[in-house]
Amino acid sequence: MSVAIRINDELYNEAKSIAQAEFRSVPEQIQYWAVVGKCALDNPELPISLIKELIYTKRQSLDLAEPFEFE
Repeated sequence: MSVAIRINDELYNEAKSIAQAEFRSVPEQIQYWAVVGKCALDNPELPISLIKELIYTKRQSLDLAEPFEFE
């Protein structure tokens, strides 16, 4: 579901700049920031770099994963 929201021009322009550099649309960039921010607020003990890695890993295809086998 999509919902239109209003944001100030400064935030939009910053999102647009970063979105282009990271190959995202502006809405995708703002959504990414929201997810990272929510995770950071929910888990204040975790560093942002770990949160970003976890989000990235979660979005990866399971086809790339290798099963772990006990020896």
